[in-house]
Amino acid sequence: MAITVTHRRSRSSTMAISTSAFAFRAFASSIFVVVALFFTLSILFTSSSDHANLNTAGYSASFIGGGSIRRTVLALKSDPFKPRVDQIRKQADDHCTLALAYASYARKLKLENSKMLRVFADLARNYTDLLNKPSYRVLFESDSLLIDESLLRQFEKEVKEHIKVTRQVIFEAKESFDNQLKIQKLKDTIFGLNEQLIKAKKQGAFSSLIAAKSIPKSLNCLAMRLMEERIAHPEKYSDEGKTLPPALEDPKLYHYAIFSDNVIAASVVVNSAVKNAKDPSKHVFHVVTDKMNLGAMQVMLTMKDYNGAHIEVKAFEDYKFLNASYVPVLKQLESAKLQQFYFENKLENATKDTTNMKFRNPKYLSMLNHLRFYLPEMYPKLHRILFLDDDIVVQKDLTGLWNIDMDGKVNGAVETCFGSFHRYAQYMNFSHPLIKEKFNPKACAWAYGMNFFDLDAWRREKCTEQYHYWQSLNENRTLWKLGTLPPGLITFYATTKPLDKSWHVLGLGYNPSISMDEITNAAVVHFNGNMKPWLDIAMSQFKSLWTKYVDYENEYVQACNFGL
Repeated sequence: MAITVTHRRSRSSTMAISTSAFAFRAFASSIFVVVALFFTLSILFTSSSDHANLNTAGYSASFIGGGSIRRTVLALKSDPFKPRVDQIRKQADDHCTLALAYASYARKLKLENSKMLRVFADLARNYTDLLNKPSYRVLFESDSLLIDESLLRQFEKEVKEHIKVTRQVIFEAKESFDNQLKIQKLKDTIFGLNEQLIKAKKQGAFSSLIAAKSIPKSLNCLAMRLMEERIAHPEKYSDEGKTLPPALEDPKLYHYAIFSDNVIAASVVVNSAVKNAKDPSKHVFHVVTDKMNLGAMQVMLTMKDYNGAHIEVKAFEDYKFLNASYVPVLKQLESAKLQQFYFENKLENATKDTTNMKFRNPKYLSMLNHLRFYLPEMYPKLHRILFLDDDIVVQKDLTGLWNIDMDGKVNGAVETCFGSFHRYAQYMNFSHPLIKEKFNPKACAWAYGMNFFDLDAWRREKCTEQYHYWQSLNENRTLWKLGTLPPGLITFYATTKPLDKSWHVLGLGYNPSISMDEITNAAVVHFNGNMKPWLDIAMSQFKSLWTKYVDYENEYVQACNFGL
């Protein structure tokens, strides 16, 4: 009984499982039928729509002609030639751009007139012309659904030919372009280095000017100590109320003019001249400075015994005729432009004119530098006078100069020209019509520093008036670049007598190659240049020629450690 019941239950379960499997199969079949029906309807709808569009546009289902093929509407919708057309066109555009880039490089390398530039320009133009051909434009129109394969092949062939030519030209030109680029980079590098060199030269020249024209600490100390002595004992050094020695105006004696604000330099000039003079008592030294240094100069030149030589110390302000209404330089000092030129305190502006930077030194505004043009008026009773710069050293007796026949000339000086150097053309602007008309550019220049002047001839030739005329014309610096040598060359043009070169040897302040034989035989050696003997930058081989005349026994020189 129990067995029968169990068998019935098992049979009922088997029947239930069979029923479920059949239901699942039926459901899956129905789903598949629905999906298949959906795709079929979609395809039919799309096909009818494409046929309608083709008929509307006037297209048939097939093409007739050489190489034509029949394709389905679905194939027309995604034409396999379209990507190929786009790829070929991209290659043409890329190589066109490449040709234009090389043409641009050619222009940058300044090859406008070269064949290379024209070749690359033609290549780029050929690509543009090819892409703009009416027969090929059909391939690129967005609404074209069918592409002629034979036309595509022809287009591809032409593009490949252009690419081949372009690559060949680039290969041949590459070496030339690389060399040109290297040359251009080298030129740019050289230009940049040259700019740096010019800037360094300007800064160096400016620094050299500062080193040359600055007052050393020991020299400033000496001037201050001497001034203290002058203030402490005015009765010892003042000329007020004293009768001037008649020797100061005696034309039979040997007179010297020294204009300086440097107390140690002026003392060396006097000391060297006295020590080498045969009879110092016949020599008269007229030292002129400015009011600020007058006291120090009086003390310095009074403290030492010069073996009977006569010394006069004055300030140029004591000469009342030297005023702005009479002296062109003093009048020009009132010009704002001239003041800016001299006193410019910005490096980039102060170093614009490197060649003539030395003339920007304010000393060229100093009346001490222009007193040399007023000697006849300063010393009206004298007939002859020897002008000495404060950077010279006298090595021999100079009285022989007074025995020279001046031949009616005003200025006795040593000429400095050799070859094409130190000619008038180097000191004056011969593009100016006045200069060109009056002077010979090849005329030989001479040197200031030791000049023997015949004051009677000076007055006869009216040289001071000549100086005033030309100095007034040069207010804007169009005739010469400042300084006192150019106006001196003009003022004493054709009135200068050349002296033997042994009287005056120049260059000890800049030329280290001067022979010692030449220096030894010289009556006067001149430290013209930036390397003055009282500066640390002085040339050591020449410095002893100057230092041996420094009065190291002077208590104030010792106190200021001068020369150490």
